[in-house]
Amino acid sequence: MKPRVIIYKKVDQAVLDYIQNTCEVVYFEKLDSQNYPEFLQELKKAQGILGSGLTVDKRLLDQAPALKIVCNASVGYDNLDVTELSNRGIMATNTPDVLNETVADTIMGLMLSTARRMPELDQLVKSGQWSSSMGEKMFGLDVHHKVLGIIGLGGIGTAVAKRARFGFDMNILYHNRSRNEEAEQKYEATYCSMEELLQQSDFVCLMTPLTPQTERMMREKEFSLMKKSAIFINGSRGKTVDEDALVTALKTGDIHAAGLDVFVQEPVTDDNPLLSMKNVVTLPHIGSATSETRLKMAMLAATNLVAGVQGETPPSLIKTSVKIK
Repeated sequence: MKPRVIIYKKVDQAVLDYIQNTCEVVYFEKLDSQNYPEFLQELKKAQGILGSGLTVDKRLLDQAPALKIVCNASVGYDNLDVTELSNRGIMATNTPDVLNETVADTIMGLMLSTARRMPELDQLVKSGQWSSSMGEKMFGLDVHHKVLGIIGLGGIGTAVAKRARFGFDMNILYHNRSRNEEAEQKYEATYCSMEELLQQSDFVCLMTPLTPQTERMMREKEFSLMKKSAIFINGSRGKTVDEDALVTALKTGDIHAAGLDVFVQEPVTDDNPLLSMKNVVTLPHIGSATSETRLKMAMLAATNLVAGVQGETPPSLIKTSVKIK
């Protein structure tokens, strides 16, 4: 009998076919209030689940007695209670590396569009307000040869550093849990304290995963240390930032502008003050959102799933302390 698994997000047919070769699949293109009871019913028999964003904690796991593996189709896994999964001997996987280059492209796009005010000027042209040569009040800031501070120099942060160094001749500062000697050699990145990075950088790029240690790591104090001409870019998770403090820093001129792909609440609410600020570029959490990359992510998640339900070690196991039975 084939192992029974649940897919709870829309995936390419090639991914679905690959999983169905090995598994009996219960497929939900997305979860909502109408089909969630059916999902919970199916969860009682499922040996594996694949998707993204679903909170997998003790409450959910109590309803999944047969579960062997949980597969996130994302690099982030703050939705998973990894400790609880490990205690139950359930494998947890994500999809690292395959999205690094694509997300780095998005981060560079945020830097450029924020510094050069591209969305704001696009709307000016489209609304018929371009009636003469643009004066100094519409000028932007240079990106090339500036100082880029990266908080969290993992795979994506390193890909950003590569683009910034070789594409824009930027000087790279970074703050990380540990030294990245490869980045120091390849991109002349300089390790420094968080305080030094904030004080010296023209662009501050936050690329850390969301953990109890990084939640709200950017607060009033951190924004006050930044240059008034500095631009803040968040490509990590919304909850790594105190959003109220960010709004205040932008309003008071403590920082110049911000480019955001993530928010504390997603989708963002209409009354979020960040949406009405011309010096803020907002994206709907689309860092990895290209057809090519999302297919790679889904296929890696599928490979993890199939390996896990067959009792093999998945390619991207989050917690290696979970022993394969």
